[in-house]
Amino acid sequence: MDGVGEIEYEGLPPNAGLGVNMMAGALAGITEHAVMFPVDSIKTRMQVFATSPAAVYTGIGNAFTRISSTEGMRALWRGVSSVIMGAGPAHAVHFGAYEAVKEMMGGNVQGSQNQWIATSLAGACATVASDALMNPFDVIKQRMQVHESQFRSAFTCAQTVYRTEGLSAFYVSYPTTLTMTVPFTAVQFTVYEQIKSFLNPSGVYSPVTHIVSGGLAGAVAGAVTTPLDVAKTLLQTRGTSTDTEIRYASGMKDAFRIIWERDGLKGFARGLTPRVLTFMPSNALCWLSYEFFKAAIRTD
Repeated sequence: MDGVGEIEYEGLPPNAGLGVNMMAGALAGITEHAVMFPVDSIKTRMQVFATSPAAVYTGIGNAFTRISSTEGMRALWRGVSSVIMGAGPAHAVHFGAYEAVKEMMGGNVQGSQNQWIATSLAGACATVASDALMNPFDVIKQRMQVHESQFRSAFTCAQTVYRTEGLSAFYVSYPTTLTMTVPFTAVQFTVYEQIKSFLNPSGVYSPVTHIVSGGLAGAVAGAVTTPLDVAKTLLQTRGTSTDTEIRYASGMKDAFRIIWERDGLKGFARGLTPRVLTFMPSNALCWLSYEFFKAAIRTD
């Protein structure tokens, strides 16, 4: 073959090998997070319960204008180094586990009645493994994203958090993260596989199929799990808050209570728009990159 463009991606063995899947997942994860990072930064700031009026944003446009004019465009990229360091290994584990479990459960057998269960279970298993690795990097990222963050280095942020709050600060949100990402991933992978099969039943190479399927899957999963993401953000940024109640929130139950008491039902939708706008293109890009890199690595 003369180039990757001629490869019939879906003609490859569904389980192309653990090493191929992990490398493709790592490259896809880095690509996804780096491209969409500024929107993720806005989402984080909109979810934080700020005490200063200067840190309260009414929408994506308002946040973008104010942050770029008062702090500079670079502020929207603060914390990206932590994501890049964590996203590669975490996505490698994620996609490697996903493909391995899906194959083991018979999810790669076309027309199998077990396909929905296999893809959901594979996605859930992949999430448990990858989140254990990614959670500390996500804490560092969000500490660097908040308004008036003093951290400019991921390493310095990690040192400070560990010294002042201990190791538990990196994992206080892990149960909430799992509660959010297990259903997120199960929904995402299931929707992706079903839409991909519907749009491209012949299995021929079709980047458009990966983009549309990935984008819709990300939008649905992101919207459904936004309330849990608000709770996760509260827990991961609690150390930066001057509010005593938030600072000493010990878990998901405390986070939900604070959100409900402070903002009612609408509080659980904080950051919904930027979250969906982040996951729709980033998920589309992630799946497109994953399928591309998997095929490219497989045939080199």
